[in-house]
Amino acid sequence: MERYNRQLLLPEIGEEGQARLRAARVLIVGVGGLGSPVALYLAGAGIGTIGLVDDDTVSESNLQRQVLYAEAEVGLSKALQAKKRLEALNSTLQIKAYPTRLTRDNAKEIFADYDIIVDGCDNFATRYVIDDTCALLNKVYVYGAIRAFEGQVSVFLYNKGGKRYRDLYPDEEEMLSMPHPPKGVMGVTPGLVGCAEANEVIKIICGYGDILAGKLWQIDLKTMETYTILL
Repeated sequence: MERYNRQLLLPEIGEEGQARLRAARVLIVGVGGLGSPVALYLAGAGIGTIGLVDDDTVSESNLQRQVLYAEAEVGLSKALQAKKRLEALNSTLQIKAYPTRLTRDNAKEIFADYDIIVDGCDNFATRYVIDDTCALLNKVYVYGAIRAFEGQVSVFLYNKGGKRYRDLYPDEEEMLSMPHPPKGVMGVTPGLVGCAEANEVIKIICGYGDILAGKLWQIDLKTMETYTILL
């Protein structure tokens, strides 16, 4: 247990919490800017089983913010390279890679083996798939999104009748018809927001703190102002 000594000292974690982390099964959809810090910190914390869904390959422009990857991995599968990186960080875990795009056809099968689904994606369509599949299978959905210097995090479907992504953005047709937002982003933005998502996952598993269920946390990194609204 030397690896986890510093968090075992926390009364909110302790040996019981560490056992819960070891037994937990968490799926990350998208291992890019958001998914990178989520995956690294969940692996570091000792989440027993981590799944990684991503059909993309590493590109040079990713390296500014996607801290899972190295220059030598450009052109290779993100899911497979992320698996290798996490196994090198913590060889005691089970890491499963799904180098495929999440769709309505495969989501139910992939989600079935996991307790918590973490949003590391970058498009509305995939988020509606995540939300609908989590609702169908009674899975907790940890949501995160970024733009430029701003980000937001919430926890959907935390309990029966809990708020959903569709409660935040109810008009799917309107959302999908919107033009794609600008791609510009500071690398630290997904880093900070991804860490906030990982924090919610650990709180949920270990059962401490105030979960962002029914709430939306938002941050502006230019001003460092944060605020939380009720959904």
